[in-house]
Amino acid sequence: MTDIWDERKKALENEYIQRQEREQLEKLKAAARDEQAREAARNRCPKCGQLLQPMTFRGVPLDKCPDCGGVWLGPRDLQALAEKDHRTWFDKWFRSENQGE
Repeated sequence: MTDIWDERKKALENEYIQRQEREQLEKLKAAARDEQAREAARNRCPKCGQLLQPMTFRGVPLDKCPDCGGVWLGPRDLQALAEKDHRTWFDKWFRSENQGE
Protein backbone atom coordinates (compact mmCIF):
# COMPACT_ATOMS: atom_id res chain seq x y z
CA MET A 1 0.00 0.00 0.00
CA THR A 2 2.79 2.44 0.77
CA ASP A 3 4.29 1.85 -2.68
CA ILE A 4 1.15 3.18 -4.37
CA TRP A 5 1.23 6.33 -2.23
CA ASP A 6 4.94 6.82 -2.90
CA GLU A 7 4.35 6.43 -6.62
CA ARG A 8 1.50 8.92 -6.46
CA LYS A 9 3.65 11.37 -4.52
CA LYS A 10 6.47 11.06 -7.06
CA ALA A 11 4.03 11.50 -9.94
CA LEU A 12 2.65 14.70 -8.37
CA GLU A 13 6.18 15.98 -7.79
CA ASN A 14 7.10 15.26 -11.41
CA GLU A 15 3.95 17.01 -12.61
CA TYR A 16 4.73 20.03 -10.46
CA ILE A 17 8.32 20.22 -11.72
CA GLN A 18 7.19 19.91 -15.34
CA ARG A 19 4.63 22.69 -14.85
CA GLN A 20 7.28 24.94 -13.30
CA GLU A 21 9.67 24.25 -16.19
CA ARG A 22 6.94 24.99 -18.77
CA GLU A 23 6.14 28.30 -17.07
CA GLN A 24 9.81 29.29 -16.95
CA LEU A 25 10.23 28.34 -20.61
CA GLU A 26 7.20 30.45 -21.59
CA LYS A 27 8.63 33.41 -19.65
CA LEU A 28 11.95 33.04 -21.48
CA LYS A 29 10.19 32.84 -24.84
CA ALA A 30 8.12 35.95 -24.04
CA ALA A 31 11.27 37.84 -23.01
CA ALA A 32 12.95 36.82 -26.27
CA ARG A 33 9.93 38.03 -28.27
CA ASP A 34 9.96 41.35 -26.40
CA GLU A 35 13.67 41.77 -27.13
CA GLN A 36 13.10 40.99 -30.82
CA ALA A 37 10.29 43.55 -30.96
CA ARG A 38 12.49 46.18 -29.28
CA GLU A 39 15.31 45.46 -31.72
CA ALA A 40 12.94 45.72 -34.70
CA ALA A 41 11.65 49.10 -33.46
CA ARG A 42 15.12 50.52 -32.81
CA ASN A 43 15.88 53.58 -34.95
CA ARG A 44 12.29 53.71 -36.20
CA CYS A 45 9.85 56.57 -36.00
CA PRO A 46 7.46 56.11 -33.07
CA LYS A 47 4.69 57.73 -35.12
CA CYS A 48 4.85 55.98 -38.50
CA GLY A 49 7.52 53.26 -38.16
CA GLN A 50 9.90 54.48 -40.89
CA LEU A 51 13.65 54.30 -40.40
CA LEU A 52 14.94 57.49 -38.78
CA GLN A 53 17.72 59.43 -40.43
CA PRO A 54 20.36 60.99 -38.20
CA MET A 55 20.91 64.71 -38.57
CA THR A 56 22.72 67.47 -36.73
CA PHE A 57 21.13 70.78 -35.78
CA ARG A 58 23.40 73.41 -34.22
CA GLY A 59 25.84 70.69 -33.25
CA VAL A 60 23.22 68.55 -31.52
CA PRO A 61 22.56 65.08 -32.97
CA LEU A 62 18.87 64.46 -33.69
CA ASP A 63 16.81 61.89 -35.56
CA LYS A 64 14.41 62.90 -38.33
CA CYS A 65 11.73 60.82 -40.00
CA PRO A 66 11.84 61.19 -43.79
CA ASP A 67 8.20 60.11 -44.09
CA CYS A 68 6.24 62.17 -41.54
CA GLY A 69 8.91 64.83 -40.89
CA GLY A 70 8.99 64.26 -37.13
CA VAL A 71 12.15 65.20 -35.28
CA TRP A 72 13.04 63.04 -32.29
CA LEU A 73 15.26 64.25 -29.49
CA GLY A 74 17.24 62.23 -26.99
CA PRO A 75 16.92 62.78 -23.23
CA ARG A 76 19.43 65.67 -23.07
CA ASP A 77 19.06 67.07 -26.60
CA LEU A 78 16.51 69.76 -25.71
CA GLN A 79 18.77 70.99 -22.91
CA ALA A 80 21.74 71.04 -25.32
CA LEU A 81 19.73 73.05 -27.85
CA ALA A 82 18.72 75.52 -25.16
CA GLU A 83 22.35 76.06 -24.22
CA LYS A 84 23.27 76.79 -27.87
CA ASP A 85 21.07 79.87 -28.19
CA HIS A 86 20.26 81.55 -24.89
CA ARG A 87 18.08 84.24 -26.48
CA THR A 88 15.21 81.87 -27.30
CA TRP A 89 12.26 80.56 -25.37
CA PHE A 90 14.37 77.51 -24.51
CA ASP A 91 16.41 79.55 -22.06
CA LYS A 92 13.35 81.06 -20.40
CA TRP A 93 11.75 77.64 -20.07
CA PHE A 94 14.81 75.98 -18.55
CA ARG A 95 15.68 78.97 -16.39
CA SER A 96 12.22 79.00 -14.78
CA GLU A 97 12.36 75.21 -14.33
CA ASN A 98 15.77 75.30 -12.62
CA GLN A 99 14.79 78.21 -10.35
CA GLY A 100 12.02 76.10 -8.85
CA GLU A 101 14.49 73.48 -7.61
